[in-house]
Amino acid sequence: MDVPAAGFGLVPIEQVRTLDGLALMQGIQKGHLPAPPIAKALGMSLLETDFGRAVFGYEPLADHFNPLGTIHGGIAATLLDSVMGCCVHTTLKAGSSYTTVEIKINYVRAMTPKTGPVRAEGKVINVGSRIATSEGRLTDASGRLLAHGTTTCLIFPI
Repeated sequence: MDVPAAGFGLVPIEQVRTLDGLALMQGIQKGHLPAPPIAKALGMSLLETDFGRAVFGYEPLADHFNPLGTIHGGIAATLLDSVMGCCVHTTLKAGSSYTTVEIKINYVRAMTPKTGPVRAEGKVINVGSRIATSEGRLTDASGRLLAHGTTTCLIFPI
């Protein structure tokens, strides 16, 4: 994983309030702002951001095995929750925030360290004044679907 120049940590809330969602996400992606600590803990990175779209990368680790010897499903769920929320975040005006209200994940294939690098892509379905929906797909390097999901987010002032 490429570590952003700004490292890991939290963007001060005073700064977050002044940035629209796309500027914040692109600042993290480009390393001008710190990536959140969860990115370090799981080894995921923000690869691409556009208005209404976000892409994360992750390399499956044996440290994330479940008792069956595959990557714990919570890793896929976290990747999808993150990418689906971040694509919503790219659409928000300065001073706005969001939280996940509901998430639905469908698992298609198990991940193992042999899976190799994976890509989680989130795309906005709809953003209203209070509610946003988005969808996400988790694929391997060959483009094979590993998991997919949808989310509903609540939008509110910071």
